[in-house]
Amino acid sequence: MLTAFTRAFRTPDLRKKLLFTLGIIALFRLGSVLPTPGVHVENLAACFDQARSGETGNIYGMVQLFSGGALLKLSVFALGIMPYITASIILQLLVVVIPRLEALKKEGQAGQTKITQYTRYLTIGLAVLQSTAFIALARTGQLFPNCQQDVLLDPDNIFGIVTMVVIMTAGTSVIMWLGELITDRGVGNGMSILIFTQIVAVFPSELANIFQANKFTFAIVMVVGVFMIAAVVFVEQGQRRIPVQYAKRMVGRRMYGGTSTYIPLKVNQAGIIPVIFASSLLYLPQLITSLFQTSDNVVIQWVSQNLATGDTPIYMATFFLLIVFFTYFYVSITFNPTEVADNMKKYGGFIPGIRPGRPTAEYLNFVLTRLTAPGALYLGLISMVPIVALAVAGASQNFPFGGTSILIMVGVGLDTVKQIESQLQQRNYEGFLR
Repeated sequence: MLTAFTRAFRTPDLRKKLLFTLGIIALFRLGSVLPTPGVHVENLAACFDQARSGETGNIYGMVQLFSGGALLKLSVFALGIMPYITASIILQLLVVVIPRLEALKKEGQAGQTKITQYTRYLTIGLAVLQSTAFIALARTGQLFPNCQQDVLLDPDNIFGIVTMVVIMTAGTSVIMWLGELITDRGVGNGMSILIFTQIVAVFPSELANIFQANKFTFAIVMVVGVFMIAAVVFVEQGQRRIPVQYAKRMVGRRMYGGTSTYIPLKVNQAGIIPVIFASSLLYLPQLITSLFQTSDNVVIQWVSQNLATGDTPIYMATFFLLIVFFTYFYVSITFNPTEVADNMKKYGGFIPGIRPGRPTAEYLNFVLTRLTAPGALYLGLISMVPIVALAVAGASQNFPFGGTSILIMVGVGLDTVKQIESQLQQRNYEGFLR
């Protein structure tokens, strides 16, 4: 990876793209620490330090993760990239159930542009809802339940509250724009780079806290982190290649086809989405218990004891099973063996030894189902590491090498390096990939 970036900086065109990307990242981090007007900075800093040890255990832990710690600081970019991620996931699910969206997806680039536009609109709507919710929590003192200080300068000023909501929503719009700038004029996928930046931003402080608390624990965390990164790289690179051959056919006076290629089926075909689904669903019990803290209902008490915290066996088992379920669910809606088989048959392609049409679809479904099994187990085990560390060793919930963080960082890092290598290959840098 280091060699790739070194050679890229020696190429003027790529150097400009890399410097542009780094400039956007610096601007992005500036907005993550710039407080929203109307925030009492001193009180907020005190409450933030007090709540730091438990920030991922509440109902907005996932947003806090994807905001790089900016959420509890109520900065301009407090919402981070989470509204866009949520909107993208919702649109992907709606494409399966709404014929109009499915037709747009099949139209190619024009249809994808329209779906992207719908994603932006939904992102703004979600940003308004989330910013309103978090400002309301800050106004009532529930954002930091154990802190008695006011984090807003004037909690009763409605105009000030609306201004904060507008600014935080505008911050989300700017984040989308910055991501698109990186995609168009920089290196890599812009949104993925911003997600990567937000997650990496909290690493130095968390590692420093662990080092100051216990040097032996710090050494163990580093060893576990290196092992997890190596395991994630190994699995993320793994794929099953289904060979495909195309028969020769005449189109006009030209002969087409006669080539061989393959369909790459990754072991982790679903990516990080199942973990996000499972985490979001398990926030509901935490939300319920926070709303009915004084309830004597037996069900509420059972949920509070078994599903509201991550250190119980029932929570761990439920989290693991949800990840496995959502892995199969997401793979089933994103990869359609029947559609792939029909497209292959349409263009004269076939899998050696398998008849075109329905037998091909059944074969692809057979391979994909069995390939998804180790991928689902891998996602579940990686995501369980911080929870097990918390339950067994009493480690902080801010365990820096959490499964979600590692999966995103490694995935984005590998994808970015591959794009840099492909651009260097186009410039005939011989010996680069030896």
